[in-house]
Amino acid sequence: MKAEIRNSLYEQAKEWILEAGARIRKQMRDPLVISIKSNPQDLVTTVDEETERFLAGKIRELYPDHHLISEEGFGDNLNSMKGTVWLIDPIDGTTNFIHQRRNFAISAGIYHDGIGEIGLIYDVMGDCLYSAKKGEGAFKNEERLPQLREGAMLERSVLAMNNKWLIPNPVVQVEKMEELIRTVRATRTYGSAALEFAYVAEGIVDGYMTIQLSPWDIAAGIIIVNEVGGVTTNVFGEHVDILKKNSILVCNKKIHGRIVNDFILEGKK
Repeated sequence: MKAEIRNSLYEQAKEWILEAGARIRKQMRDPLVISIKSNPQDLVTTVDEETERFLAGKIRELYPDHHLISEEGFGDNLNSMKGTVWLIDPIDGTTNFIHQRRNFAISAGIYHDGIGEIGLIYDVMGDCLYSAKKGEGAFKNEERLPQLREGAMLERSVLAMNNKWLIPNPVVQVEKMEELIRTVRATRTYGSAALEFAYVAEGIVDGYMTIQLSPWDIAAGIIIVNEVGGVTTNVFGEHVDILKKNSILVCNKKIHGRIVNDFILEGKK
């Protein structure tokens, strides 16, 4: 993608996402209509749906030749990343949105022929935008984020991971996850994959690993983390297929190999 096209697309996407965030904030005191999707932990609200409808409408009106992958049913059914593809999560962290009214984000990644060009993660209640354009660095609002620490050590690292790793799961033995937790300095859980990617990019946490994320959960974060020198793979250290669900490890390159080799592959089922 040419730089002038990328810049124009970035400015338009940023405008829409900030507008969508403002619309959500105006509805925060309104009663929520909540539905259960696949299970009681998989929730959706009318605000999720309205936000996705708003963004999808804007994209289709101005960029009718672009494609859309999204969570709440307004996207396309794609089997290829050819062309320009937007991957959108209108509210990443819906449970936080419902219970806390904070700690959720709008996430949008824009890819062209499979290459991540633009990433935007908007902390709606914090009014904080994490963003990146390919090859131009990553930013928190207008402040450029530094490259991730070269000298990171696993024993001094803070790792974002949820407690699903500590119950029987299809990925890795629980005992190896317990060993990993004992090895790192601390663990944290924030409840929004998009924000956890952003926090890795900012250096608030040194890594994030989770079970089974969808394309819209990770698309923006991958681009932003790439721009500060981080790495994103599946938990086995393999390339991420952006069109499929993946168990994800995103972190400082310094600790990536050790987590994969010493804990994931050693405990692989």
